[in-house]
Amino acid sequence: MEVQAAPLRPWDDFFPGRDRFSRPDLGDVSKWNHRVVSNLLYYQTNYLVLAAAVVSVVGFLSPLNMLLGGTVVVLVFMGFVWASHNKDILGRFKRQYPTAFVAAIMLSSYFLISCVGDVMVFIFGITLPLLLTFIHASLRLRNIKNKLENKMEGIGLKKTPMGIILDALEQQEESINKLADYLSKVKE
Repeated sequence: MEVQAAPLRPWDDFFPGRDRFSRPDLGDVSKWNHRVVSNLLYYQTNYLVLAAAVVSVVGFLSPLNMLLGGTVVVLVFMGFVWASHNKDILGRFKRQYPTAFVAAIMLSSYFLISCVGDVMVFIFGITLPLLLTFIHASLRLRNIKNKLENKMEGIGLKKTPMGIILDALEQQEESINKLADYLSKVKE
């Protein structure tokens, strides 16, 4: 299946006002995780633009350090994903604690960059966009269009870059398996 870029959502939908934001139910982590995954898929291009703006500002102020920080994070992320696909313990940890898995990647990156120097570039240039994205995805309530787009992504009618990343983190596999089971029962 060909990867399709998700459309840039209107900014008044991305930041619609206080009525479309709500604190997540911290007691129901599954529901909170579903909200975050749904928003990551639906607003992925907006998040990319937001991250590009922050990275551009920090990169303009300190280009070499920003390049080094980005390289280290990508290498650590690829290493963790590779290790988790090849090791059962890491794979179970990634599926059961996806937030802790990403935090471990960020902490590993922090320690690698602190050995080289310029930790502040890493914090502001790489972690700040991730933090802003996570906060927005956690607080933004889903709407009907959001749910429809996520269903299309889940059943395989559409494949986007964020969908590929979430698949690598094994955050969509469960819903796809449930849908595949349902479709196989319907065919019978």
